[in-house]
Amino acid sequence: MAKTEMVEVATKDELVEDGRKIVAIDGLQIGLFLLEGEVFALENRCVHQGGPICQGKIVGQVLEEIDEKGRSVRMSFSDKDINIACPWHGYEYNIRTGIHPGDSSIRLRTFKTKVEGEKIFVELPVKARSVAV
Repeated sequence: MAKTEMVEVATKDELVEDGRKIVAIDGLQIGLFLLEGEVFALENRCVHQGGPICQGKIVGQVLEEIDEKGRSVRMSFSDKDINIACPWHGYEYNIRTGIHPGDSSIRLRTFKTKVEGEKIFVELPVKARSVAV
C-alpha cells in the first residue's frame, strides 16, 4: 500500500460555500469544494477524455418524476446531491463522492481532506525520491 501524507493546500477563507478553488501540487491539479461546511477534493481530470472537470458548472443532480405510465411528469434539481459537469462534454459527477450519477463504475479520483484551524489539508501519495549513492 502506498504511503500518504497530509499536504496543506489552502486556508478556509479561500473557499466559499458552493464554490471551488483549484490548486496544483507537484503537477497534480486538485479541485477543492466547500459544501455545507465540509471540504471535498477531486482530481481536476474528467475520466471521459481528460477535461478540466473542476472548472465545470456546479449544479444539483437532475431529478425526474415519472408517472405510473412511465411518462416524465416533472424535473427538478436536488438540494442535497451536488454535481460538477465537465465543460468539455457535460459528464457529471457527485462532488462528495466523485461518482457519475448514471453509472457508479465511472468515478473521479477523490482525496481525503482534513481541516485544522484555518488550514485545509489533502491526503496525497508520498512521492518516491531517488537518492544518489
